[in-house]
Amino acid sequence: MSQQTHSVATPDGHIVTAREALELLYLHLEQEAEAKLVAAALRAGWSAEEALSAIDDLKLEDMQAIARRKS
Repeated sequence: MSQQTHSVATPDGHIVTAREALELLYLHLEQEAEAKLVAAALRAGWSAEEALSAIDDLKLEDMQAIARRKS
């Protein structure tokens, strides 16, 4: 696995929050992770549809766990 360096914006005048600074990196890492998960599932003999469905289920479980922690 190759390691890439990603830049995160500094808190200068046009970046208002840490969330804004991290958003692009977060989206990139999410897309990269999903691609790796699908590739692993395909190598193991699962279909892309099955892999994507499983990833969606895992994301839903994560969101539900976060919601429970916040309440």
